[in-house]
Amino acid sequence: MTIADEIERLNRLKEAGAITDEEFTQAKQRVLGGRLPPEGASAPLRGDMERQTREWAMFLHLSQLLGFLVPLGGLIAPILIWQIKKPELPGLDAHGKVVLNWVLSVLIYCLVAALLTVILIGVPLLIALLVLAIVFPIIGGVKANDGELWRYPLSIPFLR
Repeated sequence: MTIADEIERLNRLKEAGAITDEEFTQAKQRVLGGRLPPEGASAPLRGDMERQTREWAMFLHLSQLLGFLVPLGGLIAPILIWQIKKPELPGLDAHGKVVLNWVLSVLIYCLVAALLTVILIGVPLLIALLVLAIVFPIIGGVKANDGELWRYPLSIPFLR
């Protein structure tokens, strides 16, 4: 069951009068904070999910650097990590969108800079883009490991 399905189910229960507004709000917060732990599960299980989400988010950001070693690795690896781990760790979805927005933005910027090499302005732009393509994923990975979602500057928001 997806997060949207779970919230819709809770809303139907609230409208039917089966749960109070306060119960609805609490249940919604639990759903949005991550998967609901199994019945009787303790708080450490939720903490473990948060730790896993932070770790996989860091891997997701840093996987962009594979593009420097393997052709198209910086595009394929983040998408695979995002799509495989998203159902298991819902908090990873936002990081996946941020990373994909940046990867698509870099591709567009690279194409424009390559075209501008004809008038020589493209060469410094390509160098700057190379530096940003290394630095931004590292910053994003470090912040993700700290539990923070960092939106890359200059990133075009294709996915929201």
